[in-house]
Amino acid sequence: MTDKVRVGIIGCGVGRFHARGYAQLPDAEIVALADVNPERFHRITDEIPVPNLYTSYEELLKRDDIDAVSIALPNFLHAPATLAALEAGKHVLVEKPLAMTVEEGEEMVEAARRAGRKLMIAFNYRFRGDSQTIKRQLDAGLLGDIYFTRAGWLRQSGIPGLGSWFTDKSRSGGGPLIDLGVHVLDLSMWLMGSPEPVAASGATYAKFGPRGRGGWGHTRFEVGPGGFTVEDMATGYIRFANGATLSLEVSWASFTSHPDAYYIHLFGTEGGAELNVVQYGFDDNVRLFGEEAGTYMEKHPNYFKGGGHDALVAEFVRCILEDEEPSPNGEDGLRVLRVIDALYRSAEAGHEVTIQPSR
Repeated sequence: MTDKVRVGIIGCGVGRFHARGYAQLPDAEIVALADVNPERFHRITDEIPVPNLYTSYEELLKRDDIDAVSIALPNFLHAPATLAALEAGKHVLVEKPLAMTVEEGEEMVEAARRAGRKLMIAFNYRFRGDSQTIKRQLDAGLLGDIYFTRAGWLRQSGIPGLGSWFTDKSRSGGGPLIDLGVHVLDLSMWLMGSPEPVAASGATYAKFGPRGRGGWGHTRFEVGPGGFTVEDMATGYIRFANGATLSLEVSWASFTSHPDAYYIHLFGTEGGAELNVVQYGFDDNVRLFGEEAGTYMEKHPNYFKGGGHDALVAEFVRCILEDEEPSPNGEDGLRVLRVIDALYRSAEAGHEVTIQPSR
């Protein structure tokens, strides 16, 4: 290892956000890109010169001058690409979700342990200034014990990639629950102190997609021969070993108040917090609640209005150079995946199900 982390980026769609993060770091260097569609290279190379371009990630992984990779591929490729990268001795930053199934996720976590390499998952919302502000309040004990959380991400009309892998369960693993819910579940559980989930009750709905409705901007579309095989809304209720609970709702399409918004409301024994984000904005997203001198107080703190992928990538690079375990790591991604799996199983069974404990 030199004093720089030499990086390959696999997937030039979301991968462009990773590239911008690496390009800002003096201790990182982007060595190569891989994408099956060479026309996508320009999404990165128009901004950041990269000398080596491949249409096969296997070819990229053969390079000895790459220390780490970002994997920004469709969900069904997360596991095979990550396993190949770890076998090639690379550290891995993989986009969410960790994998499509718990079994795949467990294999990835074990492979990283066996290889002695870092496995980090791209839960970039942890690194936003608004999320970090609430986390500091919680870590300082100012809100007491969090016993209930209400969280969600609701869109009016935003089914992604119509006719692509996004709406094909065999390649995506599901709809908004595994696409959007994965973020708010991770963020909520992280803020709650990462309690162990033990049971979940879920329900899924497909009320817009199968009718050719719910595309971005309220567009209509033709449902292709493969059909629409995922949900467009999901709800759930999760129980944790410490007695805390979490209520969840996510949608790609629904009649709701904002075009695209997520929220997390935390209820603690000494105070509360609300994170309300409309269309990824940063203004006045955080409210804190408590009691001072017998008076109920509401505070609107000042905070850094930025963060996300850039801060996530910087943390990945730092953990490699300083040989520290990244957070969020593979185990964090696996914990969220177990909850998502349980919610889907519950929705199919029609009753609450237990969640497999972490090993």
